Amino acid sequence: MANTRHHLDQAGITEAQWQQRWQAARWFLSADGETGKRYGNETVRVTPDGQVSIKLPVPLAHLANTAHGRYTLTSRVGFAHRGQAWRDRVEADLAVAYRIHHDPDRGRWYLTASWQQPTVQVIPLEAAQAAGMVGVDMNDDHLAAWLLDVHGNPVGDPRRFGYDLSGDAAHRDAQLRHAITGLLHYAKRAGVTAIAVENLDFTEQKTREKHGRRKRFRQLISGIPTGRLKARLLSMAAALGLAVVPVDPAYTSKWGAQHWQKPMTSPHRKPTRHDGAAIAIARRALGHRIRRRTPPPRDDQSDRRGHRSAQASPGPLGREGPRPGVPGPRTRCAPPHTAAKAGDQRAQHRPEHATAHEQHMHSP
Repeated sequence: MANTRHHLDQAGITEAQWQQRWQAARWFLSADGETGKRYGNETVRVTPDGQVSIKLPVPLAHLANTAHGRYTLTSRVGFAHRGQAWRDRVEADLAVAYRIHHDPDRGRWYLTASWQQPTVQVIPLEAAQAAGMVGVDMNDDHLAAWLLDVHGNPVGDPRRFGYDLSGDAAHRDAQLRHAITGLLHYAKRAGVTAIAVENLDFTEQKTREKHGRRKRFRQLISGIPTGRLKARLLSMAAALGLAVVPVDPAYTSKWGAQHWQKPMTSPHRKPTRHDGAAIAIARRALGHRIRRRTPPPRDDQSDRRGHRSAQASPGPLGREGPRPGVPGPRTRCAPPHTAAKAGDQRAQHRPEHATAHEQHMHSP
Protein backbone atom coordinates (compact mmCIF):
# COMPACT_ATOMS: atom_id res chain seq x y z
CA MET A 1 0.00 0.00 0.00
CA ALA A 2 2.83 2.42 0.79
CA ASN A 3 4.51 1.71 -2.57
CA THR A 4 1.20 2.14 -4.42
CA ARG A 5 0.87 5.67 -2.99
CA HIS A 6 3.83 6.76 -5.12
CA HIS A 7 2.50 5.11 -8.30
CA LEU A 8 -1.17 6.04 -8.40
CA ASP A 9 -1.18 6.46 -12.18
CA GLN A 10 0.17 2.96 -12.75
CA ALA A 11 -2.32 1.51 -10.24
CA GLY A 12 -5.19 3.35 -11.93
CA ILE A 13 -6.67 4.82 -8.74
CA THR A 14 -7.03 8.26 -7.31
CA GLU A 15 -5.62 9.55 -4.06
CA ALA A 16 -9.06 9.40 -2.43
CA GLN A 17 -9.47 5.78 -3.45
CA TRP A 18 -6.03 4.93 -2.11
CA GLN A 19 -6.91 6.64 1.16
CA GLN A 20 -10.02 4.50 1.49
CA ARG A 21 -8.02 1.32 0.93
CA TRP A 22 -5.40 2.47 3.40
CA GLN A 23 -7.99 2.99 6.09
CA ALA A 24 -9.89 -0.19 5.22
CA ALA A 25 -6.70 -2.22 5.64
CA ARG A 26 -6.77 -1.19 9.32
CA TRP A 27 -10.52 -1.61 9.80
CA PHE A 28 -10.59 -5.24 10.84
CA LEU A 29 -11.34 -7.30 13.89
CA SER A 30 -9.98 -10.83 14.36
CA ALA A 31 -10.39 -13.34 17.15
CA ASP A 32 -8.92 -16.82 17.53
CA GLY A 33 -11.29 -19.59 18.49
CA GLU A 34 -11.17 -21.86 21.51
CA THR A 35 -12.59 -25.35 21.77
CA GLY A 36 -15.14 -25.69 24.53
CA LYS A 37 -16.41 -22.12 24.33
CA ARG A 38 -19.92 -21.56 23.13
CA TYR A 39 -19.94 -21.95 19.34
CA GLY A 40 -16.15 -22.17 19.37
CA ASN A 41 -15.34 -18.48 19.96
CA GLU A 42 -15.98 -16.22 22.93
CA THR A 43 -15.00 -12.87 21.37
CA VAL A 44 -16.75 -13.14 18.01
CA ARG A 45 -19.65 -15.53 18.38
CA VAL A 46 -21.61 -16.73 15.35
CA THR A 47 -24.63 -18.94 15.87
CA PRO A 48 -25.52 -21.69 13.39
CA ASP A 49 -28.30 -19.50 11.96
CA GLY A 50 -25.81 -16.68 11.21
CA GLN A 51 -26.31 -14.24 14.08
CA VAL A 52 -23.08 -12.39 14.96
CA SER A 53 -22.29 -10.91 18.38
CA ILE A 54 -19.08 -9.29 19.63
CA LYS A 55 -17.82 -9.24 23.21
CA LEU A 56 -16.97 -5.60 23.92
CA PRO A 57 -14.04 -4.59 26.10
CA VAL A 58 -14.70 -2.91 29.44
CA PRO A 59 -14.22 0.70 28.18
CA LEU A 60 -16.86 0.06 25.50
CA ALA A 61 -19.27 -1.99 27.61
CA HIS A 62 -21.79 0.87 27.65
CA LEU A 63 -22.31 0.37 23.90
CA ALA A 64 -23.61 -3.20 24.32
CA ASN A 65 -27.14 -3.85 23.08
CA THR A 66 -27.52 -7.36 24.54
CA ALA A 67 -26.77 -9.00 27.85
CA HIS A 68 -23.30 -9.84 29.20
CA GLY A 69 -21.62 -6.91 27.48
CA ARG A 70 -22.15 -8.16 23.92
CA TYR A 71 -23.00 -6.17 20.81
CA THR A 72 -25.22 -8.08 18.37
CA LEU A 73 -25.19 -7.12 14.70
CA THR A 74 -28.47 -6.67 12.86
CA SER A 75 -27.28 -8.45 9.72
CA ARG A 76 -26.78 -12.19 9.53
CA VAL A 77 -23.98 -14.01 7.77
CA GLY A 78 -23.85 -17.11 5.59
CA PHE A 79 -21.03 -19.26 4.26
CA ALA A 80 -21.40 -20.54 0.75
CA HIS A 81 -18.09 -22.43 0.82
CA ARG A 82 -17.82 -25.25 3.38
CA GLY A 83 -20.87 -23.96 5.17
CA GLN A 84 -21.86 -27.45 6.27
CA ALA A 85 -18.46 -28.13 7.82
CA TRP A 86 -18.63 -24.80 9.65
CA ARG A 87 -22.04 -25.65 11.12
CA ASP A 88 -20.76 -29.00 12.31
CA ARG A 89 -17.93 -27.28 14.18
CA VAL A 90 -19.98 -24.57 15.84
CA GLU A 91 -22.61 -27.11 16.88
CA ALA A 92 -19.87 -29.14 18.57
CA ASP A 93 -18.29 -26.02 20.20
CA LEU A 94 -15.02 -26.52 18.31
CA ALA A 95 -12.54 -23.70 17.75
CA VAL A 96 -13.32 -21.37 14.83
CA ALA A 97 -11.31 -18.20 14.14
CA TYR A 98 -13.10 -15.15 12.66
CA ARG A 99 -11.93 -11.99 10.90
CA ILE A 100 -14.23 -9.06 10.11
CA HIS A 101 -12.89 -6.69 7.43
CA HIS A 102 -14.14 -4.04 5.01
CA ASP A 103 -13.94 -4.00 1.21
CA PRO A 104 -14.04 -0.33 0.04
CA ASP A 105 -14.37 -1.23 -3.66
CA ARG A 106 -17.62 -3.12 -3.08
CA GLY A 107 -18.67 -1.19 -0.03
CA ARG A 108 -19.28 -4.33 1.99
CA TRP A 109 -18.20 -5.86 5.28
CA TYR A 110 -17.10 -9.50 5.24
CA LEU A 111 -16.68 -12.10 7.94
CA THR A 112 -14.18 -14.89 7.28
CA ALA A 113 -14.16 -18.14 9.26
CA SER A 114 -11.15 -20.44 9.43
CA TRP A 115 -10.16 -23.55 11.35
CA GLN A 116 -7.64 -26.33 11.30
CA GLN A 117 -8.88 -29.54 9.77
CA PRO A 118 -8.07 -32.49 12.06
CA THR A 119 -6.53 -35.66 10.68
CA VAL A 120 -8.70 -38.75 11.06
CA GLN A 121 -6.60 -41.34 12.86
CA VAL A 122 -7.25 -45.07 12.92
CA ILE A 123 -6.71 -46.63 16.35
CA PRO A 124 -6.55 -50.34 17.22
CA LEU A 125 -9.75 -52.00 18.36
CA GLU A 126 -8.17 -52.85 21.72
CA ALA A 127 -7.53 -49.18 22.37
CA ALA A 128 -11.13 -48.32 21.51
CA GLN A 129 -12.38 -50.99 23.93
CA ALA A 130 -10.08 -50.02 26.80
CA ALA A 131 -12.45 -47.54 28.50
CA GLY A 132 -15.81 -49.04 27.55
CA MET A 133 -18.06 -47.88 24.76
CA VAL A 134 -21.30 -46.08 24.01
CA GLY A 135 -23.71 -48.11 21.90
CA VAL A 136 -25.93 -46.15 19.51
CA ASP A 137 -29.10 -47.45 17.86
CA MET A 138 -30.12 -45.27 14.89
CA ASN A 139 -33.84 -44.80 14.27
CA ASP A 140 -36.00 -42.62 12.07
CA ASP A 141 -36.67 -40.05 14.81
CA HIS A 142 -33.99 -40.46 17.52
CA LEU A 143 -30.65 -41.92 18.54
CA ALA A 144 -30.82 -44.38 21.45
CA ALA A 145 -27.54 -44.58 23.40
CA TRP A 146 -26.34 -46.48 26.45
CA LEU A 147 -22.93 -46.49 28.14
CA LEU A 148 -21.26 -49.87 28.77
CA ASP A 149 -18.11 -50.54 30.77
CA VAL A 150 -15.24 -52.66 29.51
CA HIS A 151 -16.91 -55.83 30.85
CA GLY A 152 -20.10 -55.21 28.87
CA ASN A 153 -22.27 -54.06 31.79
CA PRO A 154 -24.69 -51.14 31.24
CA VAL A 155 -23.84 -48.07 33.32
CA GLY A 156 -26.36 -45.44 34.34
CA ASP A 157 -29.56 -44.77 32.42
CA PRO A 158 -30.19 -44.82 28.67
CA ARG A 159 -30.05 -41.59 26.72
CA ARG A 160 -32.23 -40.46 23.82
CA PHE A 161 -31.29 -37.78 21.28
CA GLY A 162 -34.27 -36.94 19.12
CA TYR A 163 -34.53 -35.19 15.78
CA ASP A 164 -37.32 -34.19 13.42
CA LEU A 165 -36.70 -34.90 9.74
CA SER A 166 -39.69 -32.97 8.47
CA GLY A 167 -39.29 -29.64 6.71
CA ASP A 168 -36.65 -28.42 4.32
CA ALA A 169 -33.07 -29.65 3.98
CA ALA A 170 -31.62 -26.92 6.21
CA HIS A 171 -33.98 -27.88 9.03
CA ARG A 172 -33.16 -31.59 8.69
CA ASP A 173 -29.42 -30.90 8.71
CA ALA A 174 -29.74 -28.74 11.80
CA GLN A 175 -31.71 -31.47 13.57
CA LEU A 176 -29.09 -34.09 12.77
CA ARG A 177 -26.25 -31.85 13.91
CA HIS A 178 -28.01 -31.11 17.17
CA ALA A 179 -28.62 -34.81 17.91
CA ILE A 180 -25.06 -35.85 17.05
CA THR A 181 -23.65 -32.99 19.13
CA GLY A 182 -25.57 -34.16 22.18
CA LEU A 183 -24.40 -37.73 21.62
CA LEU A 184 -20.73 -36.76 21.29
CA HIS A 185 -20.83 -34.57 24.38
CA TYR A 186 -22.42 -37.44 26.30
CA ALA A 187 -19.61 -39.78 25.19
CA LYS A 188 -16.93 -37.25 26.15
CA ARG A 189 -18.42 -36.77 29.62
CA ALA A 190 -18.55 -40.55 30.06
CA GLY A 191 -14.81 -40.80 29.41
CA VAL A 192 -14.93 -43.32 26.54
CA THR A 193 -12.84 -43.16 23.41
CA ALA A 194 -15.19 -44.82 20.91
CA ILE A 195 -18.83 -45.06 19.83
CA ALA A 196 -20.37 -48.25 18.44
CA VAL A 197 -22.92 -47.96 15.63
CA GLU A 198 -24.60 -50.40 13.28
CA ASN A 199 -23.15 -50.71 9.81
CA LEU A 200 -26.49 -50.07 8.10
CA ASP A 201 -26.94 -49.63 4.36
CA PHE A 202 -30.49 -49.33 3.02
CA THR A 203 -29.61 -48.03 -0.43
CA GLU A 204 -30.67 -51.28 -2.14
CA GLN A 205 -33.22 -52.52 0.42
CA LYS A 206 -36.07 -50.02 0.25
CA THR A 207 -37.67 -51.00 -3.03
CA ARG A 208 -41.03 -52.66 -3.50
CA GLU A 209 -39.35 -55.69 -5.09
CA LYS A 210 -37.45 -56.24 -1.84
CA HIS A 211 -40.28 -55.81 0.70
CA GLY A 212 -43.44 -56.14 -1.38
CA ARG A 213 -46.49 -54.26 -0.07
CA ARG A 214 -44.96 -53.50 3.30
CA LYS A 215 -45.31 -49.77 2.70
CA ARG A 216 -44.90 -48.76 6.36
CA PHE A 217 -41.64 -50.66 6.65
CA ARG A 218 -40.32 -49.21 3.41
CA GLN A 219 -41.14 -45.72 4.66
CA LEU A 220 -39.40 -46.50 7.93
CA ILE A 221 -36.10 -47.58 6.44
CA SER A 222 -36.28 -44.76 3.90
CA GLY A 223 -36.67 -42.26 6.74
CA ILE A 224 -33.51 -43.36 8.55
CA PRO A 225 -30.78 -41.02 7.27
CA THR A 226 -27.99 -43.58 7.51
CA GLY A 227 -25.72 -41.97 4.92
CA ARG A 228 -25.93 -38.47 6.34
CA LEU A 229 -25.74 -39.73 9.90
CA LYS A 230 -22.61 -41.79 9.33
CA ALA A 231 -20.82 -39.09 7.35
CA ARG A 232 -21.71 -36.40 9.85
CA LEU A 233 -20.90 -38.63 12.82
CA LEU A 234 -17.48 -39.56 11.44
CA SER A 235 -16.43 -35.97 10.80
CA MET A 236 -17.74 -34.59 14.08
CA ALA A 237 -16.38 -37.49 16.14
CA ALA A 238 -12.94 -37.09 14.56
CA ALA A 239 -12.95 -33.42 15.52
CA LEU A 240 -13.57 -34.38 19.16
CA GLY A 241 -11.04 -37.22 19.18
CA LEU A 242 -13.59 -40.05 19.29
CA ALA A 243 -13.46 -43.24 17.24
CA VAL A 244 -16.46 -44.86 15.55
CA VAL A 245 -16.68 -48.67 15.57
CA PRO A 246 -19.15 -50.18 13.04
CA VAL A 247 -20.64 -53.56 13.95
CA ASP A 248 -22.78 -56.17 12.24
CA PRO A 249 -26.48 -55.19 12.63
CA ALA A 250 -27.74 -58.79 12.61
CA TYR A 251 -30.24 -59.52 15.42
CA THR A 252 -29.21 -56.50 17.52
CA SER A 253 -32.76 -55.21 17.90
CA LYS A 254 -34.27 -58.65 18.46
CA TRP A 255 -31.72 -59.94 20.97
CA GLY A 256 -31.42 -56.56 22.66
CA ALA A 257 -35.14 -56.49 23.37
CA GLN A 258 -35.20 -60.17 24.33
CA HIS A 259 -32.21 -60.29 26.67
CA TRP A 260 -31.74 -56.72 27.98
CA GLN A 261 -34.96 -54.71 27.93
CA LYS A 262 -36.71 -56.58 30.74
CA PRO A 263 -33.66 -57.09 33.04
CA MET A 264 -32.84 -53.37 32.87
CA THR A 265 -36.41 -52.31 33.69
CA SER A 266 -36.96 -50.80 37.14
CA PRO A 267 -39.68 -48.71 38.80
CA HIS A 268 -37.79 -45.56 37.82
CA ARG A 269 -36.43 -46.72 34.45
CA LYS A 270 -38.48 -47.93 31.52
CA PRO A 271 -36.10 -48.80 28.67
CA THR A 272 -37.44 -49.41 25.19
CA ARG A 273 -36.42 -52.07 22.72
CA HIS A 274 -34.18 -49.47 21.07
CA ASP A 275 -32.30 -49.03 24.36
CA GLY A 276 -31.83 -52.79 24.48
CA ALA A 277 -30.51 -52.67 20.92
CA ALA A 278 -27.97 -50.03 21.99
CA ILE A 279 -26.67 -52.44 24.66
CA ALA A 280 -26.48 -55.24 22.11
CA ILE A 281 -24.52 -53.05 19.68
CA ALA A 282 -22.02 -51.99 22.32
CA ARG A 283 -21.53 -55.55 23.60
CA ARG A 284 -20.83 -56.78 20.09
CA ALA A 285 -18.29 -53.99 19.59
CA LEU A 286 -16.63 -54.87 22.91
CA GLY A 287 -16.28 -58.51 21.86
CA HIS A 288 -18.92 -59.93 24.23
CA ARG A 289 -21.92 -62.09 23.47
CA ILE A 290 -25.21 -60.27 23.11
CA ARG A 291 -27.37 -62.98 24.65
CA ARG A 292 -27.34 -63.45 28.38
CA ARG A 293 -26.44 -66.83 29.88
CA THR A 294 -29.09 -69.54 29.70
CA PRO A 295 -31.35 -70.13 32.74
CA PRO A 296 -31.09 -73.23 34.96
CA PRO A 297 -32.95 -76.47 34.03
CA ARG A 298 -36.70 -76.19 34.28
CA ASP A 299 -37.44 -79.40 36.19
CA ASP A 300 -34.67 -79.81 38.72
CA GLN A 301 -30.95 -79.26 39.18
CA SER A 302 -29.90 -82.49 37.44
CA ASP A 303 -28.11 -82.72 34.13
CA ARG A 304 -31.15 -84.06 32.30
CA ARG A 305 -31.49 -80.87 30.25
CA GLY A 306 -27.86 -79.81 30.39
CA HIS A 307 -25.55 -78.18 32.86
CA ARG A 308 -26.65 -75.32 35.06
CA SER A 309 -25.69 -71.82 34.03
CA ALA A 310 -23.75 -71.21 37.25
CA GLN A 311 -21.54 -74.02 38.57
CA ALA A 312 -20.10 -74.10 42.08
CA SER A 313 -16.64 -72.58 42.11
CA PRO A 314 -13.75 -74.45 43.76
CA GLY A 315 -13.05 -73.34 47.28
CA PRO A 316 -13.70 -74.19 50.93
CA LEU A 317 -16.47 -76.68 51.49
CA GLY A 318 -19.69 -75.19 52.79
CA ARG A 319 -22.90 -77.09 53.39
CA GLU A 320 -21.59 -79.90 51.16
CA GLY A 321 -18.81 -80.70 53.66
CA PRO A 322 -18.66 -83.51 56.23
CA ARG A 323 -21.26 -83.43 58.97
CA PRO A 324 -20.00 -83.00 62.50
CA GLY A 325 -19.92 -86.02 64.76
CA VAL A 326 -22.96 -86.38 67.01
CA PRO A 327 -22.84 -88.67 70.10
CA GLY A 328 -24.98 -91.74 69.73
CA PRO A 329 -25.50 -94.48 67.15
CA ARG A 330 -25.54 -92.87 63.72
CA THR A 331 -25.08 -95.92 61.50
CA ARG A 332 -24.99 -99.66 61.94
CA CYS A 333 -21.36 -99.92 60.96
CA ALA A 334 -19.86 -96.97 62.81
CA PRO A 335 -19.89 -96.78 66.62
CA PRO A 336 -20.44 -93.51 68.49
CA HIS A 337 -17.72 -90.92 69.02
CA THR A 338 -16.22 -91.27 65.54
CA ALA A 339 -16.06 -87.59 64.66
CA ALA A 340 -12.73 -88.03 62.96
CA LYS A 341 -14.34 -90.38 60.43
CA ALA A 342 -17.55 -88.34 59.89
CA GLY A 343 -16.47 -87.43 56.39
CA ASP A 344 -14.84 -90.77 55.58
CA GLN A 345 -17.39 -92.62 53.49
CA ARG A 346 -15.30 -95.76 53.43
CA ALA A 347 -15.32 -95.95 57.24
CA GLN A 348 -19.07 -95.40 57.40
CA HIS A 349 -20.16 -97.92 54.76
CA ARG A 350 -17.41 -100.57 54.85
CA PRO A 351 -17.03 -102.40 58.18
CA GLU A 352 -13.99 -104.23 56.88
CA HIS A 353 -12.13 -100.92 56.68
CA ALA A 354 -8.98 -101.09 58.78
CA THR A 355 -9.89 -98.24 61.10
CA ALA A 356 -13.44 -99.42 61.62
CA HIS A 357 -12.24 -103.02 62.30
CA GLU A 358 -9.76 -101.84 64.86
CA GLN A 359 -12.40 -99.84 66.72
CA HIS A 360 -14.75 -102.87 66.72
CA MET A 361 -12.09 -104.97 68.38
CA HIS A 362 -11.52 -102.51 71.20
CA SER A 363 -15.15 -101.60 71.77
CA PRO A 364 -16.65 -103.07 74.95
